[in-house]
Amino acid sequence: QVQLVESGGGLVQPGGSLRLSCAASGSIFEINTMGWYRQVPEKERELVAHITRGGTTTYVDSVKVRFTISRDNAKNTVYLQMNNLKFADTGVYYCFVNVIRGTQWGKGTLVTVSS
Repeated sequence: QVQLVESGGGLVQPGGSLRLSCAASGSIFEINTMGWYRQVPEKERELVAHITRGGTTTYVDSVKVRFTISRDNAKNTVYLQMNNLKFADTGVYYCFVNVIRGTQWGKGTLVTVSS
């Protein structure tokens, strides 16, 4: 299996920035797409962004322009740069990787946007 360790969450003011990181270890050769889901209070879990092994990115409409997903295959790490954060971005962000047999998940990192 693949093990995922997330970091970078925290408390920021509206308009601020955070960078989330997710480092993968284990069966790294099985990894295809990597990305981030988030669980926002009072809403369903949603896919925020994902990136293929070749670097093709996809974003949910609400974060386009503001967020940037990237990955460093040599370090087996995926990042989510979050700029101009809004109250609606508050939630727990979960890293995931798609592998041959399914999906592996991190434990989540909390992002709180508050004034």
